Amino acid sequence: MQTPTNPRIEHMPTIEIYTSPLCGYCSHAKKLLSRKGVEFIEINVLGDAEMRDEMVKRAGGGRKVPQIFINGEHIGGSEELAALENSGQLDELLGTEG
Repeated sequence: MQTPTNPRIEHMPTIEIYTSPLCGYCSHAKKLLSRKGVEFIEINVLGDAEMRDEMVKRAGGGRKVPQIFINGEHIGGSEELAALENSGQLDELLGTEG
């Protein structure tokens, strides 16, 4: 789990990100979340069929990594996370001010 670094966080959301090593999209998503100063739980699905099956089920059939969940809500992947950031909605979901 990453350490929170943003003192403006109103309440710490639960963030889960299913990843695999050497995944550029995963790295991009993790960097964005880290810049926001929020904690996240990283779940490596490489070589772990049980975790991958859990990810696919939770993501409504999504098989590609990353798959990101905020407070149990499926956000999507790196591109969807970036779109939320660009629209300003990510701060609202995370409880940050930007």
